[in-house]
Amino acid sequence: MLYHLYEFQHAMMTPLRFQAELTRNAFQNPWNPLSYTQAGRTMAASAEMIERSTRRFGRPDFGLHETQIDGRKVEVLEKTIVEKPFCRLLNFQRRTKRHDPTVLLVAPMSGHYASLLRGTVAALLPHHNVYITDWEDARQVPLTDGKFSLDTYITYLREFLSLLGPQTHIIGVCQPVVPVLAAVSLMASEDDPNQPLSMTLMGGPIDTRVSKTEVTELAETRPLSWFEQSVVHDVPFYYPGAHRRVYPGFLQLGGFMSMNLDRHVGSFMQFYQHLVQGDGDNAEAHRKFYDEYLSVMDIPAEFYLQTVETVFQRHLLPRGAMKWRDPLTDQLVDVRPQDIRKTALLTIEGELDDISARGQTTAAHEICYSIPQRMQYHRFQPECGHYGIFNGRRWRNEIMPRVRHFIREFDSGVDPVPKKDLEKIPDLSASRYNRDRHGIVAVRRWIKEHRAENYKETID
Repeated sequence: MLYHLYEFQHAMMTPLRFQAELTRNAFQNPWNPLSYTQAGRTMAASAEMIERSTRRFGRPDFGLHETQIDGRKVEVLEKTIVEKPFCRLLNFQRRTKRHDPTVLLVAPMSGHYASLLRGTVAALLPHHNVYITDWEDARQVPLTDGKFSLDTYITYLREFLSLLGPQTHIIGVCQPVVPVLAAVSLMASEDDPNQPLSMTLMGGPIDTRVSKTEVTELAETRPLSWFEQSVVHDVPFYYPGAHRRVYPGFLQLGGFMSMNLDRHVGSFMQFYQHLVQGDGDNAEAHRKFYDEYLSVMDIPAEFYLQTVETVFQRHLLPRGAMKWRDPLTDQLVDVRPQDIRKTALLTIEGELDDISARGQTTAAHEICYSIPQRMQYHRFQPECGHYGIFNGRRWRNEIMPRVRHFIREFDSGVDPVPKKDLEKIPDLSASRYNRDRHGIVAVRRWIKEHRAENYKETID
């Protein structure tokens, strides 16, 4: 019913939105003398605020048509490699003969589209052959295409890794770190020849018992039945995925917005002021960010509920109790991170991350104890929030170079980074970022100090 009420409200707002758009266009028209006055800019700004607050933002494009390699522009083509009911595997093909490492970037299925990682892809493109999981909006997937669970997610990743081959490096950003680690663990247990060379886990909930956030506390203080009854709804009949049970994207967006409501309100007030003052650059920067941030997708209910239970309530992966259902045999298989020996591990965390707080991602090192010490690395990024881990200046200038060097350290059969690229973003040696005060040894010590205080064993 809630989904239908939301759709009804959006429909009722349509006349107001059209009127606001007409008003904005009229007062931004260069032929209108009023558009150059304070009153005209105020009218246009007010109309745009109304239009944007009542608009539904569609699926954004990546828009990555070129990159720069060695100071030269290189054309980039976006190509679909695999198309499955709930996901497309995309490759950003560069028109170059360079042989750079192959990277599978696993985007979150957490309400936003994969294009949220546009900045992540853009920074990786000059130095890597990038593939990305482009997840489908569940309300666009017919019921006849079946269900999608956490087990299905892991199966997709295994299939993609097998397709790309053994010279692949996998990166999980936020929510995917658990299915990424599970997929690599299952491949290691089977001694699969297509195990990735390296695995980078960025700001994700490997073990949410280590440190608490609003997200983890909500999941732990509500029974699974509450989530099923409160946030899971049927897709309306006029969508291709009619009657599919989903966690609607607008609810997920509302949750994200409420966590930093003051910041978002302040940002919209500044946007209004920029419009009135005629500050086009800052206004456009606001539009670009929120056009992406407000574009949301529905998540399959099976995946959402299984993730809440497995990751946030029962903590099955760090407790060594997680299982994966094999789609071929319908048998449950143990997920054993301790079997990983051939895949190097890098974890990345931000000091100000309020989604996956400090220690949650680094806990991967505790359960992947069979990986040799020389193949384990950690980066703790000071003064960096969740979004800044994979987007923005700190990602481009401080985090990405470490990821780049880490990947190349375990992939000998690739071309070196062009010198001109290293002039823009300096190279960083492995020893430097492995031995700093935020290195893996220091983080392991921090986790042990906090384990007694924060770890609470879940009773089944």
